[in-house]
Amino acid sequence: MGWGRLTLSLAARAAVNPPLAGALVRVIWRFRRRKWYRRWPFLPIPSREYVRWRMHTAYGDHDAVPPVKDIVRYAQWAVKP
Repeated sequence: MGWGRLTLSLAARAAVNPPLAGALVRVIWRFRRRKWYRRWPFLPIPSREYVRWRMHTAYGDHDAVPPVKDIVRYAQWAVKP
């Protein structure tokens, strides 16, 4: 699975599960690049280096793409009060 397919799968799950959608948005916001509004494409997305580091620490491979269930589980865990 690539990053595009992962994004579509998460969007589909979020569309039918509003609490999950809120959790995913909060997690995405936490991972944004600092001063993202100063660099093209002016979107609050994480830096490539940061994502590669996170994938290496989590999966042992810089180019790994996490499974949907891992991201859903993390998002639900990360936003618990």
